[in-house]
Amino acid sequence: MTLHEYHETCFKLSRKLTNEYSTSFSLGIKAFSPEFRGPIYGIYGYVRVADEIVDTFDGHDKKKLLQDFRTETYKAINEGISTNPILNSFQIVVKKYGITNELIDAFLHSMEMDLYESSYERNEYDNYIFGSAEVVGLMCLKVFCKGDENLYNKLEYSAKMLGSAFQKVNFLRDIKSDLDDRKRIYLPDVHDQSDITDLNKKVLEEEVEKEFQEALKGILQLPDGVKLGVYSAFQYYYGLFNKIRKLSVTELLSKRVRIPNYVKLGLLFKSIFEVKVFKTA
Repeated sequence: MTLHEYHETCFKLSRKLTNEYSTSFSLGIKAFSPEFRGPIYGIYGYVRVADEIVDTFDGHDKKKLLQDFRTETYKAINEGISTNPILNSFQIVVKKYGITNELIDAFLHSMEMDLYESSYERNEYDNYIFGSAEVVGLMCLKVFCKGDENLYNKLEYSAKMLGSAFQKVNFLRDIKSDLDDRKRIYLPDVHDQSDITDLNKKVLEEEVEKEFQEALKGILQLPDGVKLGVYSAFQYYYGLFNKIRKLSVTELLSKRVRIPNYVKLGLLFKSIFEVKVFKTA
């Protein structure tokens, strides 16, 4: 096997990890032009592993594992190679598309916050959202813009809003499992289960609605090679969000809201049609 073949195998493993953990993101990525798929798999595989360390590696020293992951991340970037396939894919994307240490540090800091925090004051919550979600959107935007800094700066705010909206929808969807399995509450200024009400759920939903609308403005300006994939992910999450809005906190605490696979496929076809309309408008 040559080094090139090793790199290709690493990206295949990043793709496998992505497909196993998220059917919705996988559908969106499949709608990208081929040149964008590998790099986005490289980013998503990386953030997925970090998230799993803090969420599911119970019975192990999560703090040490995350610190080791941080150390190995920068070692891979500095050396331009890693024996960890997921880190190797990520470092290739980082170097090719100019993903900054600032974005990586912010992401890893938010992952570390999950080791110590079970709830968040507003300011902490905003910082957590920035690192855990907004910067992931910015990493992807680096790939989409392929070095065009003017386009990146133009779409930066929308990318952050899309990442934030996706994350907050996940929080609302997973409110039960976050409480039961991880003892965490992801509603700002809410520190106890008894304080989770339809009112503070509605406050967060109003934020999310505004973020989705800001995000859409940027999606419509994305390069053609990624516009359909991002728009289809937007449609999926917005559909999930609308289902969540119709439910009370009591209902969300009793079941996890899902979008069936056949509906996801339907949303993809809907997105294909609407993106064509955008081009001709």
